[in-house]
Amino acid sequence: MPSWKDLRKFCERDGWELYKNTGDYYYRKEDEFGNHKRVKVSKGSKQIHGHMWHEILKKQLQVTKEYFNSKT
Repeated sequence: MPSWKDLRKFCERDGWELYKNTGDYYYRKEDEFGNHKRVKVSKGSKQIHGHMWHEILKKQLQVTKEYFNSKT
């Protein structure tokens, strides 16, 4: 499973905009259809737990594991 740092690195390399930096990082990105995607990234360095990671990948990032891995 990736870490929160890996998720942040992905967002930065994939063109996500950091729009809020408080207790966590908040990123957003507009897809090719004009839909806005958002993801919250913890400032922690630990791994993201399995179920949570799959939900982030599928519902928030909306990318495949292979695509994610190509950007980290």
